[in-house]
Amino acid sequence: MNIKSLRIVGFLEGISFLLLLFVAMPMKYIWGNPILVKYVGMGHGVLFIAFLAVLFVVCEKQKWSIKMFILGLIASILPFGPFVFDHQLKKFAQN
Repeated sequence: MNIKSLRIVGFLEGISFLLLLFVAMPMKYIWGNPILVKYVGMGHGVLFIAFLAVLFVVCEKQKWSIKMFILGLIASILPFGPFVFDHQLKKFAQN
């Protein structure tokens, strides 16, 4: 696992979170069609766990502090957070 794989999983997790918030949830609560929430929600859950696992491995491998892991955790909970975190990861990858 390296920073590139973390960035890829983070990007996918961020996209799935936005799909869940802005597509699946409105379909469920506005139009009464909950089918997308089931599948997009499950995919997002798997990607969320994968993101945290890869983040943990990369933090250990790169010898980053616990602060970096916590920032990644907070970013994965906030909408658009994974993309902001990715910007920071891009800086680390260039060094």
